[in-house]
Amino acid sequence: MQLHGQIHNLPRYVKQFIAAFVIVLSVGYITGLNFVRQTDSTDTKGLVENYLGNEDVEDAAVMKFKKSEREMLTILHTHILSISFIFLILGVLVAITSLPVKLKSFLMIEPFVSIILTFGGIYFMWKGMLWMKWIVMLSGTLMTLVYIIAAVAILMQLFVSKK
Repeated sequence: MQLHGQIHNLPRYVKQFIAAFVIVLSVGYITGLNFVRQTDSTDTKGLVENYLGNEDVEDAAVMKFKKSEREMLTILHTHILSISFIFLILGVLVAITSLPVKLKSFLMIEPFVSIILTFGGIYFMWKGMLWMKWIVMLSGTLMTLVYIIAAVAILMQLFVSKK
């Protein structure tokens, strides 16, 4: 079965459906990123405080407490499953584009590596391996960049005729 470039052969209404889906999915993804920003987790200090608390900081603007094991398992479980589905669907759509195969492979596989590194890193950071904050920041940033590249590529491929 040939998948490469099939996005160009889809009927207009299917392309519109996919475009609407990718746009709404992107709004949801960006909303999630905004939530991360609201929790001050966009830098390593805020990331650590979000999961390990800041009770020992005297001048903390907002008091945060260490997450319980139950909270951590809930966060990890829901995020790993939901983000995996996001990238599964996005990966299927990338597969039918006419992007170069190596780029498609990277855009399809890398997010799953980043999911494990990001959320595994959060767990190990919570367990006391504070250096994992750097892995979490790097993998989370890479996952977001891949999301943006994939979403933009899909939208562009939907409405650009095959050359």
